[in-house]
Formats: sequence, structure tokens, C-alpha cells
Amino acid sequence: MTLPIPDPGRASAERYVTEHMGGLYAESGSDAVGSARFRGGQREADRRLKALGLVGYSRNRNNAYPEKLRSASTLSPYVRHGLIQLPHLLDRIGATDAEQAERDRFQTEIYHQEYARHWYARLGTKTRRPLRYRQVDAVQRSSDEAAAAWPRAMGCVELPLDELEEDGYLVGQTRLWLASEWAVRQGLSWRVGEDYMFRHLLDGSRAANRLGWQRTSGVGADRSYGFSRWQVERRAPGLCASCDMAAACPVMHWPSEAERLPVTPPTELHHDDNPDRTGGPTEPTALHVPDAVWLTAESLGMADPALSAHPELPVVFVFDRPLLERLQLSSKRLVFLVETLAEIALSRSLSVFLADPLDVLGGMSLAATFAPVPGWRSLNTSLDVVDVHPWPWIFRPGRGSIASFDEWLNDVESSQRFGSSPPPMPVGVDRGASLL
Repeated sequence: MTLPIPDPGRASAERYVTEHMGGLYAESGSDAVGSARFRGGQREADRRLKALGLVGYSRNRNNAYPEKLRSASTLSPYVRHGLIQLPHLLDRIGATDAEQAERDRFQTEIYHQEYARHWYARLGTKTRRPLRYRQVDAVQRSSDEAAAAWPRAMGCVELPLDELEEDGYLVGQTRLWLASEWAVRQGLSWRVGEDYMFRHLLDGSRAANRLGWQRTSGVGADRSYGFSRWQVERRAPGLCASCDMAAACPVMHWPSEAERLPVTPPTELHHDDNPDRTGGPTEPTALHVPDAVWLTAESLGMADPALSAHPELPVVFVFDRPLLERLQLSSKRLVFLVETLAEIALSRSLSVFLADPLDVLGGMSLAATFAPVPGWRSLNTSLDVVDVHPWPWIFRPGRGSIASFDEWLNDVESSQRFGSSPPPMPVGVDRGASLL
């Protein structure tokens, strides 16, 4: 199904999703709505990047409430969809007014994002399963029951759930609280909670989201993460005082470690026999001249390598109908993507489809940017992608262990020989990809 080119603007994007994608988003029967806090598009990504400030970042990056105390960058939705590339973001640090310690802390957060992508690029669909331990007697809930399973009477649950469902965004600290309440205190299946969060997050990626849930729940780490009231009072001052359950707080004390049983981890967790497959090409393949540039949701920025290399070619984007039917993402994510596509159409000849990508792209000769996700690899094997451009890694994937952030960082340090060593990861906070 060929879709019309979307017009610019939030209202136009919301009408577009409502009219053309009914039944394909989570808010079944409702008109599509965009995020209350984020708009899609390269101009908005550039504006936020230009405004990046890191003063107080080390001290305040985990603050959750009130919002004025936060120092999270809010760049993650734009990083997730390639509107801001991690190497570019790394370069941007030097232009800020922050002290070196603040820059070093933010650099470590960027490395966490890179680590999550290495982790997922290598392990792919194996991350659906526990990598080191499995939950014992985990309570199963359906995806439709997920929102009701979180106890909204708790202020430290209600606050992030409201933000997740209205904005499609969470700071790193509240992601930990929700995942810990779900998997550690209630003993619910981590996969269902991870799916619900993925469905609503504008920056939802299986790399960062699944890594975080694996580590917080304890199925991918030596221990789980269990938050308690003192952390809420420290990171969200005043929230407990307004909570309906303040006098009978369910998280007054640290939770007991959930019962787990070890599983045999995949061998790829510790060694990669084929890092070139994991990392993709190091230079464009350029077998012959393509007919069009194929853009994916992994890389929608104007600096996308394939897009930049072929300014004369038309561009195609396919909303994968079978995938959307299965995922049932929030309309906020779809509106964000439509806003981004509307902006691309102002400067490039764009065609948009809602279909199985193989039905639309089969027979085309394509240029595309490699994406370190299983879905891209699967489609690439069935399509005529004659010019594959490299993914913009900070570090090329290597052969060493990705069992933890520290092990991965040590491996890339030794194999790629930095000019200077990255700042060390503080002990005890390796809970998966952070949120910049």
C-alpha cells in the first residue's frame, strides 16, 4: 500500500497515523497522539544537540523528580533513530562549558549506548532468553495486563508510568524502579515488562531496553537490582511525602534476592568468531548504481551514510505492516517517525509504503546503511542491496567478551588502542545501557 507524503506538523502527523495506521498501534480505537514532550525530525534533534549542557551532569543525571532537578540530556529518542549519531555526539562534548569530570561522565554514558548496540548486534534474538540465570516460578502476565500489574498507588511507580505513557520517555533512574518493582519485588516475567516498556518508549530499542531489563531483573547479571525508599527520597525529593502509601511504604527496605537458576550462556557472550558480520562493512560495497536509497527506522537522520552518498536518488521508507501488527507500538512512536519523514520529504524525493518490505522493495536496486539489528540482516539477504554503507560505530565490534560493560570496554581499549583511556565505569552501576 502506497501512502501519501505526510505534511509537516504535529497535527498533520497525528491525523496521518490515525487515518492510515488504524489497528497497528497500541491505543486501539483511539486517535493517534504524539508525545507531549518530543517532536520528530532532524531540526528538533539539531536544536536539542546544540542546547546540550553538562554542568552538574555527574551529580544530577539520576535525578527523577521534580523535573527541574534533572540533567538527563533527553537526546535518546534522536540517538535511537539515527537523527544524532553517537560519534557526532561524542565530538559535541568538547563544545560544552562543563568541567572535564562532567564531560567524562557523559562520555561514559555514550559508551554505554555503544556497548548496548555491540551486545545486541552480536547476540540478536538470543537476547529474548535469559543469558545467565532464569527466574524461578515467574508470574506470567499478558501484555494487555501489564499496565495494571504495576501498583500505581505508589508514587515512585505512578510518576514514571504516567511519563512513559504520555511522553514516551523515562530517565534512567525511573526505568530501574519500574523494572525492579516488576521483576524483582513482584516476581513477574521480565519479558512482558520489557515488551510493555519497549512498546511505549520513543527510544525503545531491543538493544538498550532488553539489556537493561536483563541486568535489572538479574537474568543477565550476577545479582538483581532492588531499589528502596531511600533512593526515591534521594532522587525524587518530595515524592514520598505526597504518596498515598507513604505510611505503609512497600519499598521501605531493600528486597530479598529473587530465586534464580543458572543457565548455559551462549558462547557469543564471551567470544565472537565473526566480528565482521556483527559490525557490517567497513566501506561502501558499491556493486553497481542503485535505483533508490532505502531508509530504515534505525537511521533516519540527514547524515545517514547512504542518504548522504546519493543526493540524487529517490528515497523509500516502508512501514513494516506485519511487524507493526505484532508489536502494537504506541502511536507516539509512529507520530514521531511520521514527523521525521515529513521533514525528509521537504528536501528529498520520498516514497512511503505500508506493507511487507519484501513486497515493496523486491526488484529494486537499493543503497542502504547497515543496521546492527536482526531484522535488517534478514531483509538484506532477500533484497538487492547493491550499495551497503557502514554503520557509524564509535568502535568496530571485536572478538572479546561482552558479558559486562567493563569487559567490553577493556577489549575495545586493547584492540583499538585509544589515544587516551576512557573514564572508568564506577563500581556497581552496570545495569545496562543508560539514557545519556
